[in-house]
Amino acid sequence: MDTILWPLMVAVAWVMVNIHRFLVFIGLPDGPGVAWVISIVGLTIFVRLLIMPLFVKQIRASRGMQLMQPELQALQNKYKGKKDPASQQRQQEEMMALYRKHGTNPFSSCLPILVQMPVFFALFRVLANLQAVATGGYAGHDSIGPLTAALAEQVQASTVFGAPLSASFMNSSAVSVKAVTVVMIILMSVTQWYTMAQLSMKNMPESAKSSDNPAMRSQRMMMTIMPIFFAFTGVQFQIGVLVYWVTTNLWTMGQQFFTIRKMPAPGSEAEKKMRARENARRARKGLPSLEEEERAKAEAEGKLKSGQRAQPVRKDRQKKKPQGSQAGPVAAGIDKTAPEDAAAEVNEETNVVGLTQEEIARRRYERRARARKQAAAKRKGQGSKNTKSSKKGKRR
Repeated sequence: MDTILWPLMVAVAWVMVNIHRFLVFIGLPDGPGVAWVISIVGLTIFVRLLIMPLFVKQIRASRGMQLMQPELQALQNKYKGKKDPASQQRQQEEMMALYRKHGTNPFSSCLPILVQMPVFFALFRVLANLQAVATGGYAGHDSIGPLTAALAEQVQASTVFGAPLSASFMNSSAVSVKAVTVVMIILMSVTQWYTMAQLSMKNMPESAKSSDNPAMRSQRMMMTIMPIFFAFTGVQFQIGVLVYWVTTNLWTMGQQFFTIRKMPAPGSEAEKKMRARENARRARKGLPSLEEEERAKAEAEGKLKSGQRAQPVRKDRQKKKPQGSQAGPVAAGIDKTAPEDAAAEVNEETNVVGLTQEEIARRRYERRARARKQAAAKRKGQGSKNTKSSKKGKRR
């Protein structure tokens, strides 16, 4: 196995050694100590930055999977109870077409984990062979890349709360090693569970949370299986590997929290909270809400698509162009001295000045708001007149 992983082991050792050199350069103590622990954390961050494009692809695939759930459930209901080979084949073909339509596949969410696994095992083998490298008896190699015998001794002597980085629960009788291993396994399980819970509870539409949804069933199954998996496998790994695993889980949790907050799935609880925050911000600035703006924009787009055009203005109603002025809104039938509402109305219907759709929608919204206020004031005034006339009638 080491022969296959050797290039990755050299790469992992190179990253760790250079991060350690940088940490010493900025003032951390050289030799055994916290700098080597932080170098493993730095290795984790370095790997996560490298696979950032895969994370973006994972998020897009996850959103596509969530959006296609209603269509997927309809497809499953369509072929429910049909077990013949022809029906099964047609179902698979239609399902593949559905995945292509939404640009996703059920394995995209596994890509970051699959890419990290070789790095994970390479770090495992590097830490497992520190003793052999330190004594010069590692399979004919006197070092693993830049990780020489002297540096291997330093890593081996570095500790996390008294537990050496190269020690594991199964190969050490020290209480500190066993205690640190148990705490890290609990941290790994909790962070992994919360990461999955964020997706299933906050970033899924209500229609996808049904127990009939296979994606939801598999998500809940993984939330149960992963802590058990960590409990059985974590006792085999060195403290340094557990540091790597906890760090990558924390990174994933934070990365996912930011993504769900800023780019939630449509129809999810996270999207409702994001829209509420945005509407509150808009209200403070005196802007229309997202719903009002979207409704106005849809109306504007509907008018454009319906083929409506501006009605021509009669010559006797057009304002003459003042001498010495350049062609502008007056030439298009807009009076510069007229109120802003009139100019905005012509702009919204004809777009002669080149306003964007957002500006057209905003002006239309403002004009309608003013019209509503004027109508309310008129009704109020009319009501007061009626009250006065009724009082006069009673006196008579």
